[in-house]
Amino acid sequence: MNREVIKATAWGLLVTMILGLLIVIGSRNLAHFDAALVAYTFAVLFATFGLTYRYAMWLQRPPTAVYWRQGWRTFFRMGDWRNQARHWGYWVFNDIVINRFIWSREWLRGLTHSLIMWGCVLAIAITFPLVFGWLHFQAIPDQLEWYRAYIFGFPTFAFPVESIAGFLLFHGLVWSSFLVIAGVMLAMRRRMREEGAAAVQLFAEDFLPLILLFAVSVTGLMLTASYTWLKGYAYDFLAILHAITVIATFLWLPFGKFFHIFQRPAQIGVRFYKEVGEQEEAALCRRCGHPFTSRLHVEDLIHTEKALGYRYEMPNNPVEHYQWICPPCRRAMFAAAQGRLWDGIRGGSPLGDFDTPVPVIGATDGAPITRQPMPVYANPGIGEGPLGSEDARNFHP
Repeated sequence: MNREVIKATAWGLLVTMILGLLIVIGSRNLAHFDAALVAYTFAVLFATFGLTYRYAMWLQRPPTAVYWRQGWRTFFRMGDWRNQARHWGYWVFNDIVINRFIWSREWLRGLTHSLIMWGCVLAIAITFPLVFGWLHFQAIPDQLEWYRAYIFGFPTFAFPVESIAGFLLFHGLVWSSFLVIAGVMLAMRRRMREEGAAAVQLFAEDFLPLILLFAVSVTGLMLTASYTWLKGYAYDFLAILHAITVIATFLWLPFGKFFHIFQRPAQIGVRFYKEVGEQEEAALCRRCGHPFTSRLHVEDLIHTEKALGYRYEMPNNPVEHYQWICPPCRRAMFAAAQGRLWDGIRGGSPLGDFDTPVPVIGATDGAPITRQPMPVYANPGIGEGPLGSEDARNFHP
């Protein structure tokens, strides 16, 4: 095994053992652990190891490692901590809590994602503490019509069994199932009716997650219907069927599309990285002299490409590296190179693609550069591509 695999395996084992220890401690040495749920527990432990292993491998990829390292560096750098905390809260609320980036694409997609996400969040918040023995309910000895909730073995609030609070608590998984089923139906509708989605969809990546969520939700509702209205008819079979769907979902979790759930919070670090890059020195195109991104981003991109084995250096040229050229100039250089090949001319400087250079002198490590005018296209691409202000700034037609 290489170093990355060993490191990811160690992290997976560590996090899994910590979770196992928390289960033992939180259930008061398994005193409140339901042995009937042991299969669920081992499925969650397997998913924990798989998710941690994959996450650790993902963080060791050169592009991800740069964003991860620089994101934490920019977050903890000296500065206005109050402003940092305010930005962090804003991005957490917009990107994770309400998923505004999805609502901005289409309101129906935003509704679909929100229904599935909050249905799953509600189900996890109820199911995991119950399965691990962290949460249980006991009847109050001298008031049998009242229940008391115990969290990590400590008594907390009490409520009447027949109260609205009791009804909502004991049927929390029912409400989460309704949310998930509604979201799955909307997602299925989009997959079957929108040609753009249908053209790129895959069964394992697009349909299987929806099928698993639907199966878990429906079998859970069937259990509720069995003990509520059917006097426990076929309850044992339904319990086994529901267990199979839940365990299959947990076992598949580290390998499928749901892994993006755990990747998404790292996007907050990318937000800080971009913000700091915009505040610091800009990268000037070494062909036309116009700013096109942050200097921090270009330098990190050059470092990442070297780590991946890509070499875009331009030796014996003041440009030094292809990443110091802005996107419009890259297109112009590509078109000019094709034109030279068409005319049977090979070679030529990437800085001399136009016949009328603009005599603006810059400095790159002491080497003067004659700037060329930034290309202007006949079709400016107005109204195409951008989804928001950030996309508009980075849109190079």
